Amino acid sequence: MSSELFSPLVLRSGLVLGNRIAKAAMEEGMASAEQVPDGRLVELYRRWGAGGAGLLITGNVMVHAEALTGPGGVVLDDTSDLAPFARWAAAAKASGAAVLMQINHPGRQVPAALPGVVWGPSDIAVDLGPRYSKRFAKPSAMTGEQIAATIERFAITAAQAEVAGFDGVEVHAAHGYLISQFLSPLTNQRTDEWGGSLENRVRFLLDVVTRIRSEVTPTFTVAVKLNSADFQRGGFDADDARQVIDLLAPLGVDLVELSGGTYESPAMSGRPADGRTAAREAYFLELAEDLAKTSPVPLMLTGGITRLETAEQVLAGGVAIVGMATALAVTPELPGLWRDGKQAPKALRPVTWSDKTLAAAAAMAVVRHQLRRMSRGASPRVGVHPAWALVVDQAAAAKALRHYRTWLKAAR
Repeated sequence: MSSELFSPLVLRSGLVLGNRIAKAAMEEGMASAEQVPDGRLVELYRRWGAGGAGLLITGNVMVHAEALTGPGGVVLDDTSDLAPFARWAAAAKASGAAVLMQINHPGRQVPAALPGVVWGPSDIAVDLGPRYSKRFAKPSAMTGEQIAATIERFAITAAQAEVAGFDGVEVHAAHGYLISQFLSPLTNQRTDEWGGSLENRVRFLLDVVTRIRSEVTPTFTVAVKLNSADFQRGGFDADDARQVIDLLAPLGVDLVELSGGTYESPAMSGRPADGRTAAREAYFLELAEDLAKTSPVPLMLTGGITRLETAEQVLAGGVAIVGMATALAVTPELPGLWRDGKQAPKALRPVTWSDKTLAAAAAMAVVRHQLRRMSRGASPRVGVHPAWALVVDQAAAAKALRHYRTWLKAAR
């Protein structure tokens, strides 16, 4: 196939991508009882690597052992055994794909049942309405010392990822997690040097990137995942995103992945609170095309892309890399099929429940159901009912929570 999708791309770090299709991050929730990758993640990424994508980006790897997005989260810090991570990276790269480790801190988006810390730039809790008011605990505003320590944690995790054999890291600054919280005027109401103007709100992200770059080699790729918009009125918007991208470029950022939304406005699932994205593929395409006109950094777009025609439209709009998540959870060999001129034989049914919070959770549970099947060598099963997938997912999370509590108590 002569499509631009299958032309190579060389990032500024020198990393060569064999094509412009990326497996975007999904939160697998599949850490071992020691909070490290085990054979399941190794098998899952080996399968994705063999599917033909040029770039694989892992799900969340947490930089702080006491702050997880969910109980099954992988943790990488200065005490971690790197051998499981080396096996993970090697499996992902076995068929020629490059692999980036997505590194993250949840900030205030920590489930209330988890032990540990719940921090944010300000003490503003996640607001999902009265029905879900107890899902997340109220955060405490971070001190200057906690901010400095967290920046250092990102740098340590990135350095460890390079030693383990990953080609780079992607700093998660989207979807309402900690760095995204600092960027948004809705969640960052500080009056010190970390809040107020965009110049102050972006300081945390810029310092994280600067520290990472000082700890890794020049050929190690550093990417950033950024919201094109939060899709909450008064939140981080496309004009903010444009300015942030301009500030990231001189720091040695090689790639910016654009997404959108938060737990309060799950636009990444196609269901924003303000209704500004249509129920279609490539949720953020218009915003990405606009940002691509002036971006000094190659852009990657993720969000609802499932068809070859849509992927080609994304590239035609000036975006350098097409990111897919759910589509590759259903058809892990999709890039190879497209190369052969074929389409995906199946797709997941959309979850159209009226409760947006519950629908987003069920949609992710259906995806994780496919990931667990693939991790044990089985094929995806798209007909699973969302309610059943959600029940199974909650049972898996409860088991992971018991393991995490035991592990964290011993680690302390």
